[in-house]
Amino acid sequence: MRWHKTILSMIQQRQDKRIALAVDTSTNEAPVILINNIVKLFEQLKPDTLLVQADFKIRNISPIQSDSIKYHTHGKSSYTLVLEWAKEEKIDTLFYITDVTGFFAEDMEKVDFELFWLVPGDFLPRVPFGKAIKVA
Repeated sequence: MRWHKTILSMIQQRQDKRIALAVDTSTNEAPVILINNIVKLFEQLKPDTLLVQADFKIRNISPIQSDSIKYHTHGKSSYTLVLEWAKEEKIDTLFYITDVTGFFAEDMEKVDFELFWLVPGDFLPRVPFGKAIKVA
């Protein structure tokens, strides 16, 4: 559980920052227990974190709460709207729980905030920007 200590430290270092946690809800085959544990960590350490539930569109934005995530079965996800939302809302750090198999707008080459992809599973894909962290 090295990732647990890494995320714990990252949250603690950003107590004075505006943070959001996005969850890719495009499939109901997601590792729900793992995702809930990550959300609970944010909920306990930084309760003012915003929780963004998104697949091919933003489904919900609310104060962080681990029992409020609703998953879908279509498997389609796009990261563009969440990344644009984070920029508009002046989010300092965005954590995004996803397998990174979704769509990015072609003209999006970088973001102007910290971005950490929290990737459940054994495979850690390359990300176009930000930093990928395996959480499995």
